[in-house]
Amino acid sequence: MSAAGPTKWLRFRHAGATGFGTLTPSGIAVHDGEIFGRNTPNGRVLALDEVELLAPCAPSKIVALWNNFHALAAKLNQPEPPEPLYLLKATTSITTPGAVIRRPSSYDGKTTYEGELGIVIGKSCSRVSKAEADAFIFGYTCVNDITANDILTRDPTFAQWARAKGIDDYGPFGPVIVTGLDPAKLVVRTILNGVERQNYPISDMIFSAQELVSKISHDMTLLPGDLIAVGTSVGVGVMKEPVNTVTVAIDGIGELTNEFRL
Repeated sequence: MSAAGPTKWLRFRHAGATGFGTLTPSGIAVHDGEIFGRNTPNGRVLALDEVELLAPCAPSKIVALWNNFHALAAKLNQPEPPEPLYLLKATTSITTPGAVIRRPSSYDGKTTYEGELGIVIGKSCSRVSKAEADAFIFGYTCVNDITANDILTRDPTFAQWARAKGIDDYGPFGPVIVTGLDPAKLVVRTILNGVERQNYPISDMIFSAQELVSKISHDMTLLPGDLIAVGTSVGVGVMKEPVNTVTVAIDGIGELTNEFRL
């Protein structure tokens, strides 16, 4: 973790150009260089209301966990897995913080929110140990792993994880990536239309952030900007109203808010 304490990184569009920087009390301190490489502040400060916030990075892949919390496994009466269970979520599912997300016209079934912590990789890693993992984690973010539930189990011979979770705009995350945090101390809350629906500690994970990075990196190389959604816990629910406002809030990171329309 950073000795200087947490730093909030974000990406934005301003005057037709994409940029990145850190969130400060006076606004966005704009940086030159690369967010996952060498960078320096250039002296420019932009107000949040001057910019369009983007997803805080552009992953080459999104790894999404299933059944990674003790409480959820117990509620579902499912055995806790001996190794991480995960899928890959399409990068075209990414949308921006604050974006309006619409259920596709080709699907009229149930759609659920899933508030989660996201791990953002900072350096290319392959076959790293649990002890080494923190050196490859850039920081943490908020994720809403939206799922078209009725697609998931529609075919009894094949669980359609990729399709159910890969719909365009069903993968918002952000608005920032925060460095210098201990993820085990974080709590995820999800608020649907003003009512808290999820409130659970990251410390209840079956596989910690460091274990996830280590174990997944033994299967596939993780690249700078890659996103690992660590899975969700109890409280997942269906978005039923014509217009639904969903906020995933993690103290120390911030709030990811999007509107979902049927």
